[in-house]
Amino acid sequence: MSARPELRAMNATDALLQLPQEALERALLARFTEEKLLDLFSQGALFGTVHTCIGQELSGALVGRHLRAGDTVFSNHRCHGHFLGVHRDVEALIAELMGRSIGVSGGIGGSQHLCREGFHSNGIQGGIVPVAGGQACAHKLAGGEAVAVVFVGDGTLGEGALYEALNLVSKWELPLLVVLEDNGYAQSTAQQETLAGSIQARAQAFGIETAEADTWHPLELDAQLEAFIQAMRQDRKPRFLHLRTFRLKAHSKGDDTRARELVSPFEERDPLNQLLASGRADSLVERLRAEVQQAADAAAQAPHATAPRLPAAPTAQPWQAAELGSPRRLVAALNDSLGALLDDDPRVLLIGEDIESPYGGAFKATKDLSARHPGRVRNTPISEAGIVGLGSGLALQGWRPLVEIMFGDFLGLAFDQLLNHAAKFRAMYDEQVRCPLVVRTPMGGGRGYGPTHSQSIEKHFLGMPGLRVLALNSLTRPDQLYPALLQQDDACLVVENKLLYGELLGAPMPEGWELLHSAGAFPCAWLRPRAARVDVTLLGYGGMTPLLLQACERLFNEHDLIAQVLVPMQLYPFTPAQLHEPLAAAPALLVVEEGQGFAGFGAELIGQLAEGGALPRRCGRLHAPPTCIPASGPLEKALLPSVDGVLAAARELCA
Repeated sequence: MSARPELRAMNATDALLQLPQEALERALLARFTEEKLLDLFSQGALFGTVHTCIGQELSGALVGRHLRAGDTVFSNHRCHGHFLGVHRDVEALIAELMGRSIGVSGGIGGSQHLCREGFHSNGIQGGIVPVAGGQACAHKLAGGEAVAVVFVGDGTLGEGALYEALNLVSKWELPLLVVLEDNGYAQSTAQQETLAGSIQARAQAFGIETAEADTWHPLELDAQLEAFIQAMRQDRKPRFLHLRTFRLKAHSKGDDTRARELVSPFEERDPLNQLLASGRADSLVERLRAEVQQAADAAAQAPHATAPRLPAAPTAQPWQAAELGSPRRLVAALNDSLGALLDDDPRVLLIGEDIESPYGGAFKATKDLSARHPGRVRNTPISEAGIVGLGSGLALQGWRPLVEIMFGDFLGLAFDQLLNHAAKFRAMYDEQVRCPLVVRTPMGGGRGYGPTHSQSIEKHFLGMPGLRVLALNSLTRPDQLYPALLQQDDACLVVENKLLYGELLGAPMPEGWELLHSAGAFPCAWLRPRAARVDVTLLGYGGMTPLLLQACERLFNEHDLIAQVLVPMQLYPFTPAQLHEPLAAAPALLVVEEGQGFAGFGAELIGQLAEGGALPRRCGRLHAPPTCIPASGPLEKALLPSVDGVLAAARELCA
């Protein structure tokens, strides 16, 4: 949209007074609220930091005026004005920064992490853009005219996740408005020091329609926003607004290193400052300042935040005979399970790289599913952060996305999306949202794929509050796992060891042993000998399962040692209460895992058993050495845990 001369020529005060009064009030409320917040901070009444948008208030106020019920907004660390532009709740905002229970996020989120009826903010730069893209995708899938908006700063243009998201929302034609607030600085660093090329050209390179506006011409900005948002409601395509503005205060409290001669001209040019100096809105100003003071007084009287919900620790469940059905390859059973999810629940979506027909995924777990469910099984770009973030946005809107990461090694590219977004949303937004994202990924070595396609890195995801970690195994049917996941409210990572795909599910158990499962959604498997004597417990998960079963048989046949095998499915949250009964039956414990041993699952298990006084008299661990996984077949085999290695370690424990 080109500049409109009649709107640009208007005096700033006159322009402000021609805006709908509610929009003007919200801009002024943002100004007065943040001035109050800075004052409260100086008094020691706030917790944490304060990133103010003073000078930029018209951005949130005017975007908010064009939104409807059902639209969604994702904001960044400088979110107060955006929040007040959408939800006029000064008391809840101030209370949040005071750490009070009546705060927007119950006093848990603080300044940067706000949540209220379709509005979310997060302090991590860049990562919010694919999440907002997922919300836009949800709006498009639902039909209707709802749109999503995401606010980013010019400093965010250095983040790769933003470009992954721009590519996705453009290619999939998703109704996302990216409002880039260009205030010329990323914290204390001037834009010319860090930014190459044109801002608008970045979005234009993805085929996204762009425009430029600024906060010094309010009516022109208002007209541009109206045109973009109305167009998005009709054509369901993204837009990118390069919004020039200027931050009049410090990035955070008192850290402003900019020269006064740089800031002063913008203070004089600022439309709200001009309106305040004119005296033409004194009665309105007096009323709004009183509203802010009243809100601050009320917030100060509220109780402090209460402790957030803690996940219930897993408890011991009864054991029962396991039923695995007729023997079949695990990958076929997994494919059937994913297909059944699509059949039974229209909210289920499968997204990932190369998962559509005819390829069906690198390991064929999604073979033929896109033909049966067109549009709900979808190929994505090579954009691990982008597609996991997109899945989070879909999950926030009530969908049940399953995101496939082609190789577990690539999870590092999506680490931030799990750690700082999907896993945190529920808790940091005070239980107002759920993010039931499921990420599936093949893990492990044994195929000669080399150092970046053969690792077992799941330990790096253990211990993330809000992220459940499960490991598929060949003693539990996939249709026991995946349907149960749809009943969960938290994000989940499912590790599927790539060697397991070819294993037989339901193969006969060794003669003289029986297979039990613990009750519950994600059972532990116990291969229990019928003999009274048990010499050693072999414990592992995922891809170690077939190896432990072979070792169990050979220990008996070749060394007259009776072993039992324990295979937990849920690795986090984890407590060993379920294992106390079987572990008490044997004097020795050997924990086997394919990944690195330092700070691994085995170390955590043994530590918890020792703390609880349930550690067997003798215990040991078997794992890969601290080096990369080689491509050479013989060397890889020598470095990874093996049946012979388990035999040797178990015999030593039993000596």
